[in-house]
Amino acid sequence: MSRPRWLTVVALIGVLAVFGAACSNNKSSSNPPAGGTESGGNAEQACAADEFGCVEVAAGQPIQLGTLLSITGDTASLGLDSQRGVKLAVDYLDGTLDGKDGQLLGHDIKLDNEDDGCTAEGGQSGAAKLVGIPNLLAVIGTSCSSAALGVADKIFSDKGILLISPSNTNPNLTAEGTHQDFYLRTAHNDTIQGSVMADFANKVVKAKTAATIHDESPYADALAEVFRAAFELGGGQIVGNEAIQSTDTDFKPLLTNIGQNAPDYLYYPDFNPACALIAKQAAGISSLSNTSMGGSDGCGAPDYAKIAGPAADGTFISGPDLTAIVGQNDFYKNTFVPAYNKEFNTATTASFHAHAFDAVNILFKAVEESAIKGDDGSLSIPRTALKDAIYATNGYDGLTGTITCVPLGDCATKVAIAVYKVPDDPFTGGATNAKPVFSETKTLEEVEAALNG
Repeated sequence: MSRPRWLTVVALIGVLAVFGAACSNNKSSSNPPAGGTESGGNAEQACAADEFGCVEVAAGQPIQLGTLLSITGDTASLGLDSQRGVKLAVDYLDGTLDGKDGQLLGHDIKLDNEDDGCTAEGGQSGAAKLVGIPNLLAVIGTSCSSAALGVADKIFSDKGILLISPSNTNPNLTAEGTHQDFYLRTAHNDTIQGSVMADFANKVVKAKTAATIHDESPYADALAEVFRAAFELGGGQIVGNEAIQSTDTDFKPLLTNIGQNAPDYLYYPDFNPACALIAKQAAGISSLSNTSMGGSDGCGAPDYAKIAGPAADGTFISGPDLTAIVGQNDFYKNTFVPAYNKEFNTATTASFHAHAFDAVNILFKAVEESAIKGDDGSLSIPRTALKDAIYATNGYDGLTGTITCVPLGDCATKVAIAVYKVPDDPFTGGATNAKPVFSETKTLEEVEAALNG
């Protein structure tokens, strides 16, 4: 895709107004969705009136929920982490995290899982498989923005199927002109994360100069672009902007070139293994010996430290401020994380498991608001009414914070982004109680106003 200038991105998101049903004021994410909608005799009429018809669930049959996440390959730790958050939300339908699934309106939940591969091709393939499932309720995904933007988001929206992402962060997914009607996300918008990373470089590192390295993905491209704009607004100077392919493995010539300007900060918001290889190979470039460096949540997985080895230590990783979640939510610390560790026999492997849990819960709330229950226990769920109900989520108390969905699909409108120093971070080693070296809470509105001058 063509690479828009920052001002174009700002203009696109300028109309926008983290980690419930319509206007829900539920004050604890430890409460599962309340059961039972009123039965009605108007199901046939409502379904006929809906442009996309209804999700029909026969008595005794499960509700089918899809996931489209990166669950194999180099980014599997990202997608599997979110998939586990989905499974825990289904488990919690009965009000307990006990390894036994609950029910929604008297129906089991059947998960249909596909792999987005963290690529546009994977998004296309996985979405094509899922849309072929009759009466698919919705899809939790994708993991990577590249699998959604103009691909899975459009495929599902054209069919009236909700796609709710726990980890897509590219600004254009929720921008005027590119947003798809049935797309939402509980993850933050990278307009916020890029701005926070620039503030970190300006205020904590005291960097006067910086360089960026981004791969071909919409995620990395947008993050690096926001960072550069915000860093310059903070008084810094960009002295390098390099593009790579995510499949590249030799970065020494590129790093040597960047080192000629000896930037104070080097930002590489890419995915592993590229992230880790940049950190590892930069350690051998003498002209970068005084350069602080790091990436964002795309780097934030165990593979970063494993591949980079000792070179990862002292670099920085940004992502959702899990200390804010832990500090404000006893359920997350005392119930959710222990259940995650027990059920999957592992620590959390990325930063978006809680966002996935929240995505499923606001979906279930919307189902309760929109479903028409037959006398025999069957369900008819008008697709447009379901969309309208989830978009009306307002003030829902989730694991990640207060969730309010705006018309262009952002449901995390006020977000705390933290910067951690490896290895004392929650992403590369699962230390959810790690203390960030920097954290800021920002809203889309204030970031846009600052970048727009």
